[in-house]
Amino acid sequence: MNISEDISLKKYNTFGINVTAKYFSAFSTVEELDGLFGHSPSTTHHSPLIIGGGSNILFTKNFDGLVLKNEIKGIEKVKEDHQYEYIKAGAGEAWHYLVMYCVENNLGGIENLSLIPGNVGASPMQNIGAYGVEIKDVFHSLEAYHKKEKRIVTFNLNDCEFGYRESVFKRRFKDEFVILNVTYRLTKIPMFNISYGAIEKELEAMNVKELSIRSISQAVINIRSSKLPDPAIIGNAGSFFKNPTISNSQFQMLHSKFPTIIGYTQPGEKVKLAAGWLIEQCGWKGFRSGDTGCYDKQALVLVNYGNATGKQVFDLSEDILQSVKEKFDVELEREVNIV
Repeated sequence: MNISEDISLKKYNTFGINVTAKYFSAFSTVEELDGLFGHSPSTTHHSPLIIGGGSNILFTKNFDGLVLKNEIKGIEKVKEDHQYEYIKAGAGEAWHYLVMYCVENNLGGIENLSLIPGNVGASPMQNIGAYGVEIKDVFHSLEAYHKKEKRIVTFNLNDCEFGYRESVFKRRFKDEFVILNVTYRLTKIPMFNISYGAIEKELEAMNVKELSIRSISQAVINIRSSKLPDPAIIGNAGSFFKNPTISNSQFQMLHSKFPTIIGYTQPGEKVKLAAGWLIEQCGWKGFRSGDTGCYDKQALVLVNYGNATGKQVFDLSEDILQSVKEKFDVELEREVNIV
């Protein structure tokens, strides 16, 4: 068991924020995780912070505690029936690697989630989604380690209480569990979902004559690559804000004042707004101050152009929240976890 001291976390977060962890280690088995929790440095006042791909976190200061990187790997078929194949993946596997595994094996369900950064363990925690698909649509179960009780608990679909970019792990059980692995239910007979966003248009541009999981995955990769910065080049965590949901009556009032406002009807007389549109209307798209800014191709993405601090990125997000509230009387919520 190796616990290092005063380790830079710059390469462990996609924002590329250069902060340090007082203590740092990694684990690739449950036994290693159990041992690390049993031998955490007694000088720290923080419970261990678990990280995966570091794609949904903003460090605003040094972490005066133990950071543990989840490196549990492995992809395996655990069962199948006439319609589905159930694939279990270690929480430390790169999400896009799992998507490509499924594409290569002609297993449908997550091709619309291609090129999303981060690791498998974050997928149920965030209920990640894109282009009309969310994790809850393909989720079967997961195993998680209870930090205090040091036991493994299995969660099924209902247990996870999935919502829009939400799960029980972000609310009721926040910081109580470490996700170890996730099992997904993939279709052996693909059902294509191309109605959302620009997928159909991109498939036409690709001159696709016959739909396939592979062609949809490539279309999504093309679209994401064209409008989202590569974290290896420009530090970012993808979409920084959630799309807010408001009442239909509030939407009608906003629509009368802003006729081009974008809204998607939701159950229960609700409307989901496009946060990127709101931010762009407030003049933030393409904004830059020093090394932090709002990406010029997608207003939802806050970026680190080199040496921005986490506090500078956070302060920019505060200014954006305030301006959207003042202009539209709509409160945005951060999707990224602030540490």
